Amino acid sequence: MKKTVFTGMATAIVTPMTATGIDYEALGRFIDFQIESGINAIVVMGTTGENATIEPEDQAAVIRYTVERTAKRVPVIAGTGTNN
Repeated sequence: MKKTVFTGMATAIVTPMTATGIDYEALGRFIDFQIESGINAIVVMGTTGENATIEPEDQAAVIRYTVERTAKRVPVIAGTGTNN
């Protein structure tokens, strides 16, 4: 039988921004809200589009932050693609 990453539903969350960069406080609230609401996995830097508009080091930082914030409560699926 094929092993699955998760079963259920995943949310592709947006990466909140301010005029000066990524709003990690708001991102943390998004993550916690999704988990508290019963989501089964978090998709970060996925289909919401901003991953193609920020620097690779910022993409990695957002993925790292998301993994740390979820604290293994749900799987994290990280997008790594670009438009280039």
